[in-house]
Amino acid sequence: MTPVSSHSPYGQSSLRTVQVLGGGNAGSSAHVRSLASGLVARGVRVTVCAPFGAERLYDFTGAGAAHVHVARSSDPGSVAALRAACADADLVHAHGLHASFRSVLALSGRRTPLVVTWHDRARAEGARAHLVQLLERKVVRTASVVLGSTSALVDRARHTGARDARLAAVALPGPRRGAGPEDADRLEPKTRAELGATGRPLLIAVGALERHRGHEVLLDASRAWRTLDPQPLVVVAGEGALRPVLQRRIEDEHLPVRLIGRRDDVSDLLAAADIALLPSSWESRSVLAQEALHARVPLVAARAAGIPELVGDAAELVPYGDADALAGAVVRLLGDPDRRELLRRRGVRQIASWPTEDETVAQILSVYDELTQPRPMI
Repeated sequence: MTPVSSHSPYGQSSLRTVQVLGGGNAGSSAHVRSLASGLVARGVRVTVCAPFGAERLYDFTGAGAAHVHVARSSDPGSVAALRAACADADLVHAHGLHASFRSVLALSGRRTPLVVTWHDRARAEGARAHLVQLLERKVVRTASVVLGSTSALVDRARHTGARDARLAAVALPGPRRGAGPEDADRLEPKTRAELGATGRPLLIAVGALERHRGHEVLLDASRAWRTLDPQPLVVVAGEGALRPVLQRRIEDEHLPVRLIGRRDDVSDLLAAADIALLPSSWESRSVLAQEALHARVPLVAARAAGIPELVGDAAELVPYGDADALAGAVVRLLGDPDRRELLRRRGVRQIASWPTEDETVAQILSVYDELTQPRPMI
């Protein structure tokens, strides 16, 4: 296969790329959707290999890409399906550890360049942690280029053995069309009423109900908010294995917290919120943090992993696992409208420092061109 330019000069066929997703978390799936749209607009042919569920949620075909169903599994059937989808690709770009390892298997014996993006760090405990380390090492040593969404992920890739690791910040897709200030003003009272937060502060947290997300610390902090008048309501959007444990605590301790399960209207929830909460022990380029700043909602977050790099001084940062610090930061913000307004202004400035979708696509395309353009004979 002869690599050709994505610019398609003099009738040459365009660059053919395959984007590979695993289950796809919100950040990586939204990024692939944005990337597919931008690449197609620049004449690149894009195929997205992802489960049917990801296509239903993110509509890759609506962005102009082809979609091929590949289950989130590394069994022989999934690897064979991916190998077939990559047969005519000039370059394969995998997102996340599982998708990357599946791509390594599918491309075995071929010289197709493989680009890998680490959006977040894979988490595991016990024996599985060793397996994850082995998978990471295999992936980064096979990939032509590893892109990390934060400096910490780039450092980790280099330490694991990547021959070429680079920082490639992932842009948050822009606001939905038609969602203007008038819509927000109209939806906010309705959303607050549905959540039971009329006449009281509304605090929003979003994330899977897993231990590293810090929801147990959030429940600890919420005890301090029971004495406030009016009492804030904490709403947690997300689902996971910890739900029974968290729900039992909420009921037994009479905590002002509601678990509302998975939601596809997070932007509406944030528009109605007084404060956004991010108590996680590990976040790389957090979608919630970006959405909160875009929505001009003050953010209180754990000072962990990529969060300080992402938000700068545009959020209240507290030590991870310190429920008293989290509770105190929220109380101070609720009582200090000037501080909340300062964070909003800093948020606008911080957003301006983030890459745009166009800049993100241009950077990715430059990597593609570097890997696929013929090198001159010396």
